[in-house]
Amino acid sequence: MPEDSMPRPMSQEQPLSSADAFSQNDSQAGAAAMPLLLGTYTPKIDAKGRMALPAKLRGQLGPGMVMARGQERCVYLLPQSEFRRIAMRIQRTSMGNKAARDYLRVFLSGAIDQDPDKQGRVLVPPMLRDYAKLGSDIVVIGVGTRAEIWNREAWERYLGEQEQGYSDISDDVLPAVEF
Repeated sequence: MPEDSMPRPMSQEQPLSSADAFSQNDSQAGAAAMPLLLGTYTPKIDAKGRMALPAKLRGQLGPGMVMARGQERCVYLLPQSEFRRIAMRIQRTSMGNKAARDYLRVFLSGAIDQDPDKQGRVLVPPMLRDYAKLGSDIVVIGVGTRAEIWNREAWERYLGEQEQGYSDISDDVLPAVEF
């Protein structure tokens, strides 16, 4: 039997990346390999900087979830496996690419792993609260493989701006998806 046609032990199989899982459409393997974080929630940040993590997101983010600086001045909440995938992808390009090195430094230096306490709360560190200008009024949104924490006013402004062109850009962003 040729070597490339021999079955490989499971331990040698490559894990699915998020992109692979999405590309497998409704495949059970792809669906089981990654979270699907959805919805909009409005918890509060208390005086100690803690936020009650929405229960629907808590189980999918799992223990050791990672908080990091996000785009558009939000805070990302990522399952540890997704955070590792992103960090490894950036690291592969970083040695010869100054912009990637700079991004990696800022991204990783601001990241922290968290485990919810018994009440399902996580501490949003002061550095990340300052970065995203988070007060007590926040919005947490599910964005597929991650959740994002936004300053409520900033989110409402962003959403208002994006909703205006939402239907117009769908043909460019989702050309192959049928609804």
